[in-house]
Amino acid sequence: MRTRLLSFALAAGLAMGSSACIKAMLTNGQIASTRQGSSAMDTIGDFEMARSAVGAGLAQFEGMHRLAPDNTDALFLLAKGWAGYGYAIAEDDMDAAIDANNEELAAYHKKRARMAYERAIFYGLELLGHSAEGFDAAKKNEDTFKKWLDKNFDDKENAADLFWVGYAWLSRVNIAKEEPALVGELFVGVAMLEKSVQLDPTYNHYAGSVALAAYHARTAMSEMDQSQKMFEDLLAKTEHKTLVVQVNYATRYACNKGDRALYEKLINEVLTADDPDPQQRFTNTLAKRRARRALTKSRMEDCGF
Repeated sequence: MRTRLLSFALAAGLAMGSSACIKAMLTNGQIASTRQGSSAMDTIGDFEMARSAVGAGLAQFEGMHRLAPDNTDALFLLAKGWAGYGYAIAEDDMDAAIDANNEELAAYHKKRARMAYERAIFYGLELLGHSAEGFDAAKKNEDTFKKWLDKNFDDKENAADLFWVGYAWLSRVNIAKEEPALVGELFVGVAMLEKSVQLDPTYNHYAGSVALAAYHARTAMSEMDQSQKMFEDLLAKTEHKTLVVQVNYATRYACNKGDRALYEKLINEVLTADDPDPQQRFTNTLAKRRARRALTKSRMEDCGF
């Protein structure tokens, strides 16, 4: 009797272990498939439909991470998803409130955007931690951080991870310029983007170079010549099909340079573009929304025009 009970307990234990293993395999498989299919969102040009899908997707990714906390695909989806939400949804709402002169609502959406970027950074750093330890010590200064990146990230596949963390890092600083502590660590995001571009300059339609070109035109006293060269190179490489290039070229470089003719030329090119790349419909739709705002009186005046 005792032998039969022991055999039953052993069999039950093996069955439970096998079931847990199967569930883990199914969960990991679902996450991997979701990551592979996530680019389908880029082909949607309906902003309101995409807006709803982004929120639903993030809820799904959070659940996946809860079920598989060590799955790097889930961490990547969360870093990318929250960074994208901050840019495409929360900042869009913030800009709309600013244009409506609603300071209270603008401040609310600014908090939402910052939360999104901070969450993207949180998951992104956890993701990078699977490849390398010592992030906090490495970011002591620019030199130590670049050495850390060079030592631990040398594969083309690392470009995507570094891009989304670096982009979220820069975006958080951009909406919190009033905080010296964040501004003082701006080099961290810049270095991540530079490393991403070094590993794979074409990732996400040259998005790393777009972000860096905008960074170099952050003020009228920054690296304006470098920014202009980068933007001109990007226009050629993207064949004018990636409309965020023109929008950033106008609102960052031309605005700070005080070049109204270039500003209006670039913005009008975006507004008259007719679905230049079906694979970038969502980001190009966002570019058109920002371009329309860029021609409002208040934003033109902000540029000194």
